[in-house]
Parts: sequence; structure tokens; C-alpha cells
Amino acid sequence: MREIVMDTETTGLDPYDGHRIVEIGGVELIGHMPTGRTYHQYINPKRSMPKEAFDVHGISEEFLADKPLFEDIAQEFLDFCGDATLVIHNASFDMKFLNAELEWCKKPLLPMDQALDTLAIARRRFPGSPASLDALCRRFGIDNSNRELHGALLDSEILADVYLELIGGRQPGLVLDGAQQVTKVSGDTDSWRPEPRPNPLPSRLSEKEKAAHAAFVETLGEDALWAKS
Repeated sequence: MREIVMDTETTGLDPYDGHRIVEIGGVELIGHMPTGRTYHQYINPKRSMPKEAFDVHGISEEFLADKPLFEDIAQEFLDFCGDATLVIHNASFDMKFLNAELEWCKKPLLPMDQALDTLAIARRRFPGSPASLDALCRRFGIDNSNRELHGALLDSEILADVYLELIGGRQPGLVLDGAQQVTKVSGDTDSWRPEPRPNPLPSRLSEKEKAAHAAFVETLGEDALWAKS
């Protein structure tokens, strides 16, 4: 199963108020495992960048001036997505912008049922709890210290880790062979193979819990299975 964990950055909140996409980032998963293949593109929005958007993204009009227009990258973007499930946090927002841009350049729209909303998943799993990307990173112990400004590719990479935790980590794939590596042959997506998580998530056991476990094992005697290294 192929999925693209995706994020967009925009000049504002509504494309039909004249706002545009300025950045798209995507991370490919196969069988719930990152393949190492990504998509990243800055886009010239053909409009001024509001100060509040610059404050959030840190992207200036000058930086975007020589970047391609959305219509110039639309087909490449659609080719990358293919029929993969699009995993997006607050999917209705990003899909509205993406489909507005695709409509304006007369390209096929992305069906809403192609998107999987991690915000909705988080709200179902943790009702009443904060469900922002930052809040979910804190819940799952995922390092987002580099997220001082919003960036589409960085946010996609972080969301990929969050998504895998929301669906139960890497258990669905039951990947037990640590020798699997990323491979690409002739640009064929099916030739990609998943790789292990590069940095293990930190242990959720406290030092107090570890000490209590060690003390309990000592009471079982030297022949106890847990006492053997």
C-alpha cells in the first residue's frame, strides 16, 4: 500500500479569497514504512506575501520570485501522487487549496476520498485532548525541535512519524528483517523497499519504573528467565 504524507504552506486561509500555495512537501510510505522518497517544491504564488504568512513560514516574496508557478509543476505533482492515499493533517484545508490550484490550471482534481485526515484520527483516539501536530509530537515523544517555522517537507516528515504512532507504530507491516534497505531501480516506485526507523523513539519507561522492575526480578531467584542476560 502506497501513501504520501503531505503538507502545504499557503499565503492565507482560503484560495477563493485570492490566497495561493507557496510550498508542497510529501513523504512516501509503502506498507506504512518510509521509503526515503520525498517531494518538495516552492511555488511562486503570483501575489504578495501577507506579513502574517511570512511570520508563520519565514518565506519571503523575494525568495519565491524565481520559483515556478503551480501550473508549471502541476503534472509532476500529480504524477508523484498517483493513486496513493494522501495522509494530511486537517486534510480539508490542504485539499481545498490543492484542488483550487488544479482547477485553475485545468488539471484533474484530487478526490476527497483519496485523503486520510490524521487530525480526525487523533480526535477519535484522544477525544477532548489537543490534536495539533505539536501536541501529538509531545504525546508520542517525537522530536520537533527544528519546527520553529512551518515548512511543508519538515512538517510532512514529522507527520509521518505521528501518523505511524496513531495507527500503532510499525506493527502493521511486521517488519522483522533489519537488512531491508531503500532501493530504486529505473525510477520504478514498486522497486522501493522500506528501511528501518533511523532513530529509535525514546523509551517511555521512567527510571523509577526500571528500578521497580529490577527489584521485582531479584525476588524471582537466579533461575528466573528475566534474570538471565
